[in-house]
Amino acid sequence: MITVQALAPDEIRRRVFAAGVVGAGGAGFPTHVKLQAEAEIYLVNGAECEPLLKVDQQLAVTQAEWLLKGLLHGMAATGAKEGIIALKAKYQAAIDCLQPLLPERVRLHILPDVYPAGDEVITIWLATGRRVPPAALPLAIGVVVSNVQTLINVGRAVERQQPVTHRTLTVNGAVRRPLTLSLPLGTPLREALALAGGSTLERPAFINGGPMMGRLLDDLDEPLSKTTGGLLVLPDDHLLVRRRRQGMDSVLAMARSVCEQCTLCTELCPRHMIGHELPPHLIVRATNYRHVAQPSVLLSALTCSECGICEAYACPVDISPMRLNQALKARLREEGARYQGELRAADPMAEYRLLPVSRLVSRLELQAYNHKAPLLAQEHHPAEVRLALRQHIGVAARPCVAVGQQVALGECIAEVPEGQLGVPLHASIAGRVAEVGDGHIRLVANPPGEASCTTP
Repeated sequence: MITVQALAPDEIRRRVFAAGVVGAGGAGFPTHVKLQAEAEIYLVNGAECEPLLKVDQQLAVTQAEWLLKGLLHGMAATGAKEGIIALKAKYQAAIDCLQPLLPERVRLHILPDVYPAGDEVITIWLATGRRVPPAALPLAIGVVVSNVQTLINVGRAVERQQPVTHRTLTVNGAVRRPLTLSLPLGTPLREALALAGGSTLERPAFINGGPMMGRLLDDLDEPLSKTTGGLLVLPDDHLLVRRRRQGMDSVLAMARSVCEQCTLCTELCPRHMIGHELPPHLIVRATNYRHVAQPSVLLSALTCSECGICEAYACPVDISPMRLNQALKARLREEGARYQGELRAADPMAEYRLLPVSRLVSRLELQAYNHKAPLLAQEHHPAEVRLALRQHIGVAARPCVAVGQQVALGECIAEVPEGQLGVPLHASIAGRVAEVGDGHIRLVANPPGEASCTTP
C-alpha cells in the first residue's frame, strides 16, 4: 500500500519549488505553479508516443512507487478527487507494476498505440472524454496534467526534499548499444553517446528529443537539461534530417508551387479533429496569397501543437504546414496577438483517424532504428558539467556561488529572483565551481577518492 506524508498544499508546493522541479516532458513549466491550481482530475501522461523514446514507460516500472507518491501529492496540492494514469496498452510491464499498487481514487486508463496520444489535449480527450477549448489550458475543464518523470521528481521532492539533479533519457537509433539512462544535469550529450557505444555511421546526424518534435543538434557538447528526452542518431541524409535542414525560403516556395488544397493536413490534424478551428490547408493557402484569409484562420496557428503529422504523414507532396505555422506563430506572438475561438463539434471519425505509431515509423523510415533501449542502472560520473541557468519556461536563475567554491551534490547554486517565474538550480555533481558564465555555471568534479556529499 502506498503511503505519503500528510502535508498542507502550501508545504507541498514549497518543497517542489525548493527542489527545482519543472515539467520533464515538454517546455519545462515550473511544477510548483501548476500545483497552485484547483482541479477535479490529476492526469499522468504516460503515453510517450514519440517513436524511439523509451523513458517514461521504463520509469513507470522501476519507479512505480515514486510515481504514485508524486501523483498523490499532486492530488493533495490541487484538491483533485481522481487520479488517472494514462498508459499505452503495449506498456504491459508498467501496467503490471502499477495495477496492484493503485491507491483509492487512482485508476489506469489504457491508450491505443497512436500518435500524438502524448499531446496533453489529446491525452485528456482519450482518458476523460473532456475536450480542452482552443487556446485554453487543461485547467479550464478541471484537469491538471504531468508526465511520469515529473511526478517521480515531485514524490522525491516532497518525501525526501531531494532536488532535481539528474535526467533520464534514451539514446537510440544508429548506435552500438541503444539504452536509456540517468545522467547528471549538465553532462555533455557527447558522453551520453559514448555510453551507448558511439554511432555506427560514418556520417551521423543527431536529434535532441523525439523524431517528430525534436530539434537537430549541431554540437554534441550541448549539456543535458531538465527537459532533454532523448538523443537520436540517424544517417546524415535521412529524411528527418533533410526536413530540418530545409530553409524557410524553400518551405515557402514548396507551399506556393505545389499545394493542391487536398485538405489531408486538416483532416488528419489531431486538434482540428477534436473541435479546434485549426485548418492547416487554409493557412497554407493564406501564405500563398500573402495572408489573405479570415483573421481567425491565421490566428488559429497559435493553437498548433507542432506535432508534425501534417508534414510527416498527411501531405502527399512534402509541404510543411507545421513550419508555416511556426513562422506565423512567431510573428503573431511578437505582435501580441491572441486566438479567441469556440470549441466546435468533434469529428465523429476522430478516434479512427488517429495515426497508428507503426504506420508513422514506417513512413519515417525508422524501422531499422527503433530499438528497445533498456534502462541502464549504472551511474555515470562526468569530469565536469555545464548547467544552464534557464532550463524551463520563465526567467533564468541567478548564481549564488563563486568561482573556486566547493559545492556538494544537490546544493543550491542559483536562485530565482523574488516574484519571478522560475525554479532554483542545484549542483548535479560534487566539486568545484570552475566558471560562472553568461547563462551557465560550470562545475568540475572532485578528484576520485576525495570526500563528497550525496543528495539529501
